[in-house]
Amino acid sequence: MTYVVNDEEKDIVVPLLKPRVNNGDDYVELGVSDDCEADDFSGGGGPQQTCSPVFVSKWCCLFWWAKMAVLLIFAGVLGAVFLIWIGPFFMDKTIIPIINWERHTFSKPLLAVLIFASVALFPTLLLPSSPSMWLAGMTFGYGLGFLLIIGGVVVGVSLPYVVGSLFYDKIHGWLAKYPKKASMIRLAGEGNWLDQCRDVTLIRISPFPYIIYNYCAVATNVKYGPYLLGSLIGIVPEIFVAIYTGLLIRALADASHERRSLSASQIICNVVGFFATVAVTITVTIYAKRRLKQLHKEEEVLLR
Repeated sequence: MTYVVNDEEKDIVVPLLKPRVNNGDDYVELGVSDDCEADDFSGGGGPQQTCSPVFVSKWCCLFWWAKMAVLLIFAGVLGAVFLIWIGPFFMDKTIIPIINWERHTFSKPLLAVLIFASVALFPTLLLPSSPSMWLAGMTFGYGLGFLLIIGGVVVGVSLPYVVGSLFYDKIHGWLAKYPKKASMIRLAGEGNWLDQCRDVTLIRISPFPYIIYNYCAVATNVKYGPYLLGSLIGIVPEIFVAIYTGLLIRALADASHERRSLSASQIICNVVGFFATVAVTITVTIYAKRRLKQLHKEEEVLLR
């Protein structure tokens, strides 16, 4: 309900304040009349039109999907351009000479030993092992390539764990300088065996640097068993992406070496397979990151 105050120049609409008595309390609460709220009172002016939150949400969602569609189309065009023009040139000048050198220099058994050793030792030396995984995919495919990589990973995550235990105090002090980032990985050291294994798996899938966590894990008091099992489970998506990348590079190199272009079906399959692999990896990574944040919030609530 409202009432009108007559003024010489204009009429002013004033809200009617209704007293609301709370039972059991010793005070009276003044509130604006419900009629005034329904009439979209705007302090003397005309009614103001505001957008519905549902309407705004729908437009935001539609805009997000449109943006994602444009990005996917743009990425697809770039991928096709790379496969048709840039890829063959890059293969002729870089990849094919390396593959030919590899074929003439190393036998397959020796190459298997080198791949295993690089995957096992490079993380301890703070060096990336992804090129070795690509080489495993190019040479041995999914079966033997996966076994070589997963065997090397067992050693590659165990050695930093042992070395990190020798510098436990220094690593613990370094983590103390970055409490926000360290709080995430400290989750892996809490709970029972299964909780630790789950948290380590999520950390491995998340964007947290693989090499750094190898050394920092020991300072979170996570046990070796769940650390090793969680690391092996969490790195499986990365292994398959690396093997697929190696197979894709090998297919492009063979086509370029034989002076033939990929057929339309091969290009479509490779592009779709690559982006599907990337999409699955990104989805799993986002889920792992959100799950870690959720676990971190739950832990903070329990500590309070």
